[in-house]
Amino acid sequence: MKFLVILIIGTSLLFGAVDLNTADMKELITLKALGKKKAKRILKYRQKHCLKTVQELKKIKHIKAKKILKKNKGNLTVSRCTK
Repeated sequence: MKFLVILIIGTSLLFGAVDLNTADMKELITLKALGKKKAKRILKYRQKHCLKTVQELKKIKHIKAKKILKKNKGNLTVSRCTK
């Protein structure tokens, strides 16, 4: 299991940033300081909203955006908002 997580994280880092508007659960949980509960919160938030900047993580309840942004600097992005 640990090998799989390391492989997913490594792949994510090699092939670019995680897009907060399109990432699925597997991609989101590869981020540092972000587990399944927080990933679910992001997915739920995205059902009604989309993020225009990574800073908008602060709008999601119970997400410590400052910590997530700091630990994943350069590994987060948002695609064009279509909502």
